Amino acid sequence: MTWTPEKLSTLRQTFSHATGGDIQDLNFRRIADKIFSEGGRRPAPYSGMPTLLDAPHQVVGEDTLGIADLDVALFGVPMDLGVTNRNGARFGPRAVRSIERVGPYNDALDCAPVFEMAVADIGDVPLQSRFDLAQSHEDIESFARKIITDGVIPLAVGGDHSISHPILKAIGADRPVGMIHIDAHCDTGGSYEGEKFHHGGPFRNAVLDGVLDPERTIQIGIRGAAKYIWEFSETSGMTVIEAADITDAALPDIIRRARDVIGDGPTYLSFDIDSLDPAFAPGTGTPEVGGLTTREALRILRGMKGANLVGGDVVEVAPAYDPTTNTAQNGAQMLFEILSLMQFSRSRTS
Repeated sequence: MTWTPEKLSTLRQTFSHATGGDIQDLNFRRIADKIFSEGGRRPAPYSGMPTLLDAPHQVVGEDTLGIADLDVALFGVPMDLGVTNRNGARFGPRAVRSIERVGPYNDALDCAPVFEMAVADIGDVPLQSRFDLAQSHEDIESFARKIITDGVIPLAVGGDHSISHPILKAIGADRPVGMIHIDAHCDTGGSYEGEKFHHGGPFRNAVLDGVLDPERTIQIGIRGAAKYIWEFSETSGMTVIEAADITDAALPDIIRRARDVIGDGPTYLSFDIDSLDPAFAPGTGTPEVGGLTTREALRILRGMKGANLVGGDVVEVAPAYDPTTNTAQNGAQMLFEILSLMQFSRSRTS
């Protein structure tokens, strides 16, 4: 192969006057045509009102949300009354909204979910009390139920991990769902000091409420000194993959195992940011060393393409413990990956 004046001339003819939106590859052009306007213009990522994944903001009603035109509703849950260690996850939704540039194209899954689905940030759950955990959970369940009633997939940003339980109560009201749970902790502990609805026990509660199928649940990335309080996971039939067993060589088998566990049935995906090693996500309430790298987490998530996702969340981003904003950046990226997976979910396409 030799570089020639003729090759240069061809490149000049094709690209010298092309804008950023003038793409020759037909597959990539389908994305560019949705994002760029005439003249190669697109909104600056740092301009306008911050929203989750730069999705359009949609105002909702009170009694009924009026969002039946959406495929997926992004929403915040700024509540951390269920934490057992460091608080601050109530600021997670605001921190994730502040991340200017995630997507819009998912190179691994070949999609641009905000542009190829009807997606909106519908704001935060209207919590009635900043002090009452039980009332907050009722508010979250009610809000999620309204989303589901409109036939829309809910995708939440917490908040502490206790928010998953009320969302699952709404999603699993008619039948228990399976779950892909990526976390440092199993979150199947019992009551602490008279309170069982804390962030260390949402999935025990969900199973006992009949809204989560433990035999269709896989927990990935588990580690830390609290293993002795998680016997419920394996006793109930959950599949537990410890972080120490996650290697590059093992990842394909872990992905296959996860797909086998969840099958084709309706599945929830819950991503706790503390599943990542503190080197990648120090801004969380219960950091545990020895965790996933961002690359491992992306590989696991992207391996779930085609899973029948009916809801999801990203939780436990506590930005005050991370002046670099890396935790929020990674939280936004994982949110984008889950949203991308929802584009291929049978719950949306059926």
